[in-house]
Amino acid sequence: MAATTTTNGFAAGVTSSRASPIWRRSPKIIDNVRCPVVWRGARCEVKPIAAAREEETGRTSSLSALEMLKTSAADRYTKERSSIIVIGLSVHTTPVEVREKLAIPEAEWPRAIEELCILNHIEEAAVLSTCNRMEIYVLALSKHRGVKEVTDWMSKISGIPVSELTEHRFLLYNKDATQHIFNVSAGLDSLVLGEGQVLAQVKQVVKAGQGVVGFGRNISGLFRHAVTVGKRVRSETNIAAGAVSVSSAAVELALMKLPESSHAAARMLVIGAGKMGKLVIKHLVAKGCMKMVVVNRSEEKVAAIREEMKNVEIIYKPFSELHTCAAEADVIFTSTASEFPLFLKEHVESLPPASLEVGGLRLFVDISVPRNVGSCVDVLETARVFNVDDLKEVVAANKEERQRKAMEAQAIIEEETRQFEAWRDSLTTVPTIKKLRAYVERIRIAEVQKCLSKMGDDITKRQRKAIDDLSRGIVNKILHGPMQHLRCDGTDSRTLSETIENMHALNRIFSLETEVSVLEEKIRAKVEQIQKPAHGDTKNS
Repeated sequence: MAATTTTNGFAAGVTSSRASPIWRRSPKIIDNVRCPVVWRGARCEVKPIAAAREEETGRTSSLSALEMLKTSAADRYTKERSSIIVIGLSVHTTPVEVREKLAIPEAEWPRAIEELCILNHIEEAAVLSTCNRMEIYVLALSKHRGVKEVTDWMSKISGIPVSELTEHRFLLYNKDATQHIFNVSAGLDSLVLGEGQVLAQVKQVVKAGQGVVGFGRNISGLFRHAVTVGKRVRSETNIAAGAVSVSSAAVELALMKLPESSHAAARMLVIGAGKMGKLVIKHLVAKGCMKMVVVNRSEEKVAAIREEMKNVEIIYKPFSELHTCAAEADVIFTSTASEFPLFLKEHVESLPPASLEVGGLRLFVDISVPRNVGSCVDVLETARVFNVDDLKEVVAANKEERQRKAMEAQAIIEEETRQFEAWRDSLTTVPTIKKLRAYVERIRIAEVQKCLSKMGDDITKRQRKAIDDLSRGIVNKILHGPMQHLRCDGTDSRTLSETIENMHALNRIFSLETEVSVLEEKIRAKVEQIQKPAHGDTKNS
């Protein structure tokens, strides 16, 4: 789904029950049917959250994070490796009416990362928010506390009670979390197996995270590796061959619900000419539809599509004529990033009936999240509404063939998971390697200086360089053995436990105190994460 840019941030004091954590819309009751917004003219009522984030809260959070790390047992945060966790809600576990309340526009992903990393036990974070899933990936100092903090944050930004989130969410840790994002990127976890749009969305997570402090080494490494996995699965297996997309499934569903004799005569309306809308148009053309109306905010994208499909009659209409166009359509596809529903009950019940060719029943196929068509529309006898959750009916076909393709891809994912886990294991020894190199380098420099001072002022630059090169060569040769025994990147048979034993032995022998160093590093990183947004708020105020 395309995302919209907003001028407000999450901490602006209001949240959304529909599109993102930026506004909260109060529900509307129409004939005892609950609709998600209150409309006043063309606007939606918004109201501030009682517990808005303020500068004082930021200061308290900063102090609590620092004090918690300083006063906690060091073993908790140094000897036990931080965990990669995914807290998610997807089309497989959660209905669209819940997912849409948590949807975060792409433009707000960096802000979400910053807010997540202010939480006491969260070091790094990423957000993957699409029409089929809302998943938060974090590197957490503590599994249980990290999950609780993120779940509480999700509840605050969406207005969904923690108990309801807990009912729908799924939790995965470390290797399982790694395999999950690899499955997602490869299209194995999609409603439509092998669909390609999700890989582009994973790439966008990497792009959006660039330059964001909380998109750190572990989480950014995870998503970059996921992009590699998604590409490899598609190039080495035939999983994408003949795979339907959400857009093609939407077209198939519409045609399934129409009388077969009406396919050629049905009047088609596509609302939104973004990526999803363009794909809907392409699939309609592939099914023989050679005339349709496209409503979009600007004509530029529609003109580009028309130029690409010169044999198709594509009629552009502006958004101001939305309901006029709807009155003249039998099937309406919606795929916009609108924060507000485009159709509510009162809009649709005033429309004339659909044509007799389709039985007088108007179809709405809404593949947007948040939804563009209110659920209250479905109570009308003159309309039927389908959303992304209803596409399961289409993709249930050829299940056996898709599972066979998935098995081919799974072998690649298991191999790539081992490689990523080995890379993460190798990070464990990085502090020891840095400290050992720094320790030996201090000794080398001191001894070289002693040597040079004894040789007097007559020594040439060439001789100085020769002595310096000699000392570096000796140090590198001595360090080669210890460094080899600190390797744990999957390139040899050494296990992680053996590598950790070697690391602790070197720490003791050379008094490197890397555990204290790691703790100091984590405290410093938390303070920087907390202070950066605070400085940004001051700057923008």
